[in-house]
Amino acid sequence: MNGDDAVALARIVATEFQRRLLGEQLPRLRRCVELLGDERVWHRPTPNCNSVGNLLLHLRGNTTQWILATFGVVTDQRQRPAEFAATAGAVGKVLVEALGATYEQACRVVGQATVADLLRPRLVQDRYQESGLSAVLHVLEHCSGHAGQIYAATKQATGLDLRFYDL
Repeated sequence: MNGDDAVALARIVATEFQRRLLGEQLPRLRRCVELLGDERVWHRPTPNCNSVGNLLLHLRGNTTQWILATFGVVTDQRQRPAEFAATAGAVGKVLVEALGATYEQACRVVGQATVADLLRPRLVQDRYQESGLSAVLHVLEHCSGHAGQIYAATKQATGLDLRFYDL
């Protein structure tokens, strides 16, 4: 792969990262939170399950750690256990807005990443050796999995077809 191809590939990665997080996932999460209402956002179906609120906190924490801290934009101050320990907190709209702001910042970081940034090895969570690209792919895959949990929880709680393809 020549230098021009590598730069083009980096731009495609950035474009797809933004499209998936901001163009697809965030509007769907916003719709789920609207349908659930504030009370159900913090509902745990069983004590060992996470609420939608927990998952939204977790998505924000993971994206902050794996993109913003890993690429050196912020210091890693994540308190991962707190994401899952919370039983109440901000209303759904505030949770989604905060996640959206994190996604927007992460998209700017990935959008500015050079080929060297994507290839450079990094240490994440003081134990995982990752390249910048693998951190980006991790966030996409991780967020997709938890977003799917939120979509399923919303369908189960409301009995509604979420009609995502109508958005």
